[in-house]
Amino acid sequence: MHKFRTHNCNQLTKADIDQQVKISGWVNSKRDHGDLLFIDLRDHYGITQIVLEASSNKEIDKFSRIKLESVVTVIGSVVARSTETINKNIQTGEIEIKVDELIIESAAEQIPFQINDNEHYPEDLRLKYRFLDLRRQQTHDNIKLRSDIIAFLRAQMTEQGFLEIQTPILTASSPEGARDFLVPSRLNPGKFYALPQAPQQFKQLLMASGFDKYFQIAPCFRDEDARADRSPGEFYQLDMEMAFATQEDVFAAIEPILTATFSKFSNKIIIANDNGSFPHISYADAMLKYGSDKPDLRNPIIITDVTDIFADSGFSIFANNIKKGAVARAIPAPQTADKPRSFFDKMIEFAISEGAGGLAYINYLADGTVKSPITKLLTEEKLAQIKNDCGLKDGDSVFFACDKPLKAAHIAGQVRDNLGKQLELINSDEFRFCWIVDYPFYEQDIETGKIDFSHNPFSMPQGGLDDLENKDPLEILAYQYDIVCNGVELSSGAIRNHKPELMYKAFEIAGYDQQTVDKEFGGMIRAFKFGTPPHGGLAPVIVRL
Repeated sequence: MHKFRTHNCNQLTKADIDQQVKISGWVNSKRDHGDLLFIDLRDHYGITQIVLEASSNKEIDKFSRIKLESVVTVIGSVVARSTETINKNIQTGEIEIKVDELIIESAAEQIPFQINDNEHYPEDLRLKYRFLDLRRQQTHDNIKLRSDIIAFLRAQMTEQGFLEIQTPILTASSPEGARDFLVPSRLNPGKFYALPQAPQQFKQLLMASGFDKYFQIAPCFRDEDARADRSPGEFYQLDMEMAFATQEDVFAAIEPILTATFSKFSNKIIIANDNGSFPHISYADAMLKYGSDKPDLRNPIIITDVTDIFADSGFSIFANNIKKGAVARAIPAPQTADKPRSFFDKMIEFAISEGAGGLAYINYLADGTVKSPITKLLTEEKLAQIKNDCGLKDGDSVFFACDKPLKAAHIAGQVRDNLGKQLELINSDEFRFCWIVDYPFYEQDIETGKIDFSHNPFSMPQGGLDDLENKDPLEILAYQYDIVCNGVELSSGAIRNHKPELMYKAFEIAGYDQQTVDKEFGGMIRAFKFGTPPHGGLAPVIVRL
């Protein structure tokens, strides 16, 4: 018999009754009935109940004092549980082990928090005792899920012909939007390596090296604060790149992988186009209709531009702001016209907390009348036009935000999200993916007026060199895209700029001369001068998946 176990703690069934077995694990819980001591023993795989009888175990008092999370080995025989004590919540719920011998392998001290419950303990306590936190079922299952997903992703990528290649960890610093983690060089005192923020340049160099399809589960290091969807300092992503690829080729490669992964590891329904592809939404449309480039499509509320309606209206607050470059956005609130005044007041308070100066609203009552603090400032024609343009019905309300375009989009988007949750419009049993496409290549700093890259400096401008030389930089679009699911950005990606003359010009517009480009991105720009195929890719973050 093996020194520690013949079975795992999830394996024993009624078929094993009367067998002599040995299992090992952690003491998950205890129930002392005096002459009987019940212990739930837990290992990585599951839980088995063991029972010690006072009549056959002289040391039962000693074992009754053993602390939770102590590690023990049990030798005994499998017996059936009585009908009324069967536990259908565990795999071994029809049996228990009658203990002949119990060996304490490692006695635990008093644990700082319970392992066998789902209470939310303070995060600093959980992180101090992370090894205990990882024993808790939910966290333990998350780690197993992560492993299973990564293994599944690897198999899917390999099946599609992608080659797994590990790129360097110790590298040179490059300006990619976040602070680098630096590592001192022992052989070069006073000099440092940088840990990669992402394998961006390396994977593009692989395409220049003649590889056709690359992927890796890539570690990324960024000296930045923690986020809700990313660990502080480091995270992993499914990094991929394809040669001779268009934007549509990248989409076609990753969509079936995401669909298969989400289908395998969740019972939720994936909502997609009839052919299984994901909807494409331009950045401009996303900001207008959803107030975000990470829209949750489960929320049916669509934001509408009503700038023209208010521009020449009697509602002077909006009209005057519109003359100064503001826009007006309408956010429908289905079947809320009969809500109490407090509902509208709280929504206004929420909008103010998000930076709005205020929030107007109109109620289209069920009897066909209109009620609002601003109705007297709008003609009947304008009230009817708002109702028609926003697709409103009797019984609906509509909120209005007015500000500069980006701020108005943010406020409207936050109000839309808040309404979706409050009115329970979001179906939690669905996954709704979409591609956000046609990002602006450049953006302008409001304070300085400086033109800079808005998304990824290595992206291909849609109009090529002609647009870079002849178009207003703020009107140039790029082959850049994000994949979004239920309001979460899983990944950014792009078709890359693989032509040196385009790259020099693109960086020149952003204020970088050729010498700076050669210095900061010398390895990549040099490779591009010796024949590089068009290429593109993306990198979904594992923890977000």
